[in-house]
Amino acid sequence: MPIWKKPTTVALLNQSCARTAISHLGIEFTEVGDDYLSARVPVDERTRQPYGLLHGGVSVVLAETLGSVGANHSCPEGWRAVGLDINANHLRAATSGWVTGTARPVHIGKSTQVWQIDMVNDAGQPTCVSRITMAMLGPK
Repeated sequence: MPIWKKPTTVALLNQSCARTAISHLGIEFTEVGDDYLSARVPVDERTRQPYGLLHGGVSVVLAETLGSVGANHSCPEGWRAVGLDINANHLRAATSGWVTGTARPVHIGKSTQVWQIDMVNDAGQPTCVSRITMAMLGPK
């Protein structure tokens, strides 16, 4: 059974991110499942650090994008989610291609949500794992 409480499609998610930091970095949503979201980021001149590796902060942007969108789309209409805390463990460098992240909820509560985001390179090898905690804000 889907967890989404708002319209959630790849096309709608990509459209909502147009002209933001997300689109500037080339991040694009690729899949929406019943209880997960996937997006990818290119490893290119926009996202590499000076040593030729995907910038760790870009991995965190991908993770926060996925966790925030997931939380906002799984909360009731009129509610919104804002980030409280995020962490990331960088496991393997990426120097080219794409890094794809998949976010799944660990906890969906009334006042908080916790999402796990696993990122892999084109070979399916883990590059980063992240967890974000979101505060749920009710209607004003």
